[in-house]
Amino acid sequence: MQIRKFKADDEPGRFAAVQRFEILDTEPEKEFLDIVSLVKSIFNVPRAAINIIESDRQWTKAGAGEGPGTAVRTDTFCHHTIMSDTPLVVTDASTDNRFAQNPYVIGAPELRSYLGVPLTSEDGYNIGSLCIYDTRRREFSDTEIDVLSNFARVVMSQLELRLTSRLDPLTGLLTWRAFCDLLDRQRSLRNPGAATLILIDIDHFKEVNDRYGHLAGNEVLKSITSRLSGLIRKSDSFGRLGGEEFGVLMHGATAEGAFHLTRRIQEALADLSLPAIGGAKVTVSMGLAGFIPGESRDDWLERADRALYQAKSTGRNRAILGQLSL
Repeated sequence: MQIRKFKADDEPGRFAAVQRFEILDTEPEKEFLDIVSLVKSIFNVPRAAINIIESDRQWTKAGAGEGPGTAVRTDTFCHHTIMSDTPLVVTDASTDNRFAQNPYVIGAPELRSYLGVPLTSEDGYNIGSLCIYDTRRREFSDTEIDVLSNFARVVMSQLELRLTSRLDPLTGLLTWRAFCDLLDRQRSLRNPGAATLILIDIDHFKEVNDRYGHLAGNEVLKSITSRLSGLIRKSDSFGRLGGEEFGVLMHGATAEGAFHLTRRIQEALADLSLPAIGGAKVTVSMGLAGFIPGESRDDWLERADRALYQAKSTGRNRAILGQLSL
């Protein structure tokens, strides 16, 4: 796994990377539980864990030994681990100014030593850590640090592999299945808030393929993907739903905010150069549907799809907001 330079001062980008892996609040998985169990045994410690750091909390993907499943981010050792591209070694937390007053040091389980290795994504963001804790003072050798670092690389390889299987090979966007999973997750949130779904369809794309060939058509898809990716917020989700159809899930966005994005998309495509088709221009039609608590995923998609159909049938190159069925 080739990792780009560590990005230390881009918290929005880091959190977007966390979201990209779609791991938060997921069910336990054997491959990760096996890793922490093995690490706990090798190091002979009370606790080993894979911790993911959200904006304000730490969430444990896999843990071996007693420990919290979630914690306030700033109370955790791993919060400090992700601030660097090197392992964090704490031999005695009770005498370390950073941790001497930590609630997990002065209170149960009275932690004393810690070794944590950042889990770094291929694009250089630390999304969490693989770590071990002990209730006794302990020195960690260079060999032990190397061993835990190797296990951390295994964890990230598993996460990257799983992510790759959810991405469209041509565009690098989420697949239909992965995108639908995100819609389901939005629906299942306890306090979901606002969200808007945008379906995007390239106008007359069949004519592009018929005239210029499928290879040229693929280049058009990649060019459009690249241009739109630059417009979509890191916190939003972008998928290729099939053929020339794309989807954007705008988290926390009302229809008004989503319409602002559709206007930017139209403006960007009007200026997009497409050498693969002789410099010809393409337009898109878009259908929008705001999130309604209690509505099924299929009904949400259907509202957006009806709006998309209306946009195409009334002249294309426009965006229309879907309405509730009566």
